[in-house]
Amino acid sequence: MPAIVRTRAGFVCRENDLTKPPQSRDASALPAGAVRRNVERHRGDVSAQIADAVAEEIPVAFVYNERPHAVMLATPADFEDFALGFSLSEAIIANAGEFAGVDVVPALSGIELRIAIPEQRARVLDERVRQLTGRTGCGLCGAQTLDAAIRHPAAVAEPAPIDAGALHRALADLQQQQSINAVTGATHAAAWASVDGTIGLVREDVGRHNALDKLIGAMQVRAIDVRNGFLIVTSRASYEMVMKSATVGIGIVVAISAPTALAIALANEANVTLIGFARPDGHSIYTHAARIRERAPRKRSQAG
Repeated sequence: MPAIVRTRAGFVCRENDLTKPPQSRDASALPAGAVRRNVERHRGDVSAQIADAVAEEIPVAFVYNERPHAVMLATPADFEDFALGFSLSEAIIANAGEFAGVDVVPALSGIELRIAIPEQRARVLDERVRQLTGRTGCGLCGAQTLDAAIRHPAAVAEPAPIDAGALHRALADLQQQQSINAVTGATHAAAWASVDGTIGLVREDVGRHNALDKLIGAMQVRAIDVRNGFLIVTSRASYEMVMKSATVGIGIVVAISAPTALAIALANEANVTLIGFARPDGHSIYTHAARIRERAPRKRSQAG
């Protein structure tokens, strides 16, 4: 997984291991976020003691200007991306320029992300009274009022249209770029693809919201234009996933699983094209379908 360092002086990006040729990687090594544990495996009439690769999950505390805010259970990787992406997608800061820095501090039972933001933003955060302990990737756990739970981001700018073929090329490529899930089978991924279907960034986590926040942070580090591409998530398209995407201006969201009714309503309101059930042989477009150019005219049928 890439190592991204965010200091108060600026960003430093290191090479992504996924770009290295396979022969340069140790076949026995595990990616950050995976560990080996002993397991007794049974298959048919055969049992064996093996060392299995499993996904890690630890508490990660978000502390803003020395004020505790949230604790999320997450995969211990890409902490700096996580800090920046969460701060943006939760509208804690308005832009990456307000992210003054983060210190990743090991604690007895997890990790503290000590984040510096403008004091004015920190005071607004205090008013939310939204200190929470979330389950894995929980998006709304702990919100104490409806206003705190349900946000309405501004409508996103018009994104570049994409061909359906590009969408399916990205889907076909995504599985090969999920290094933690490849060995554990336990993580979600969020990926950014360019308009031609080339995947440029992938982040993984045991929590789908966390994977998206990490991706958003990584995109900000690289100054990626959110109008020129689309998001793919290996999960359902819930309200929180659409809300986080719209908050940072992403206009096309593709989910491998189903959307919820609230997610569809928010996507329609926020000018987001929402696609669900994305498969190699098809997809379902729930909002703003004109941005997806199909390969050929399709036969239309009326559902009875």
